[in-house]
Amino acid sequence: MAREVHAVPYGYEPPKETYKGTLIYYDDFEKVTDKQLSQVLTTVESRKFTKLVLYPLHEATVKRMANHSVLPFYKREDRLHEWKREQNEGIVVVENWEGKRKKYTPMEAALRHLTEKYKGPFFLLLPSEYANCFASYPFFDEWITKIRLILVDQPVSLHPKLEKNQHRWDVLL
Repeated sequence: MAREVHAVPYGYEPPKETYKGTLIYYDDFEKVTDKQLSQVLTTVESRKFTKLVLYPLHEATVKRMANHSVLPFYKREDRLHEWKREQNEGIVVVENWEGKRKKYTPMEAALRHLTEKYKGPFFLLLPSEYANCFASYPFFDEWITKIRLILVDQPVSLHPKLEKNQHRWDVLL
């Protein structure tokens, strides 16, 4: 392997790398308005995250997790891309991995994919409905130590594992 030679001025010290983290918005984006997305973007900027990853769920995934129907994936994804263009922000990414798979994707597989692709620490933004689903899965105890949850809305009822791990999540304000 060839070495690269870099010329730098005398006394130069490279800037320290700081990782502020990645906020992953895991949702079906059916009922999310542009105003709510802008509020999330404001939160990203105020907490100084390096990336906002919008992760829309495939219809099959929503049907298994939440048991309700949604618009087709491509329509929801197009709306997110349109919102992203309007914001003109380089920190927003619309992840289309589920669109490529075109089938049900387990939450654990999605989280594994996202944590391998983006830099940590990781924060997972979820509606309370999906947070309760996430807490009901057997892999929850493993993942709650690796990521921190941010809930979009105040949950009406909490899963016992969410109550137990209240120090690992908070509500988006």
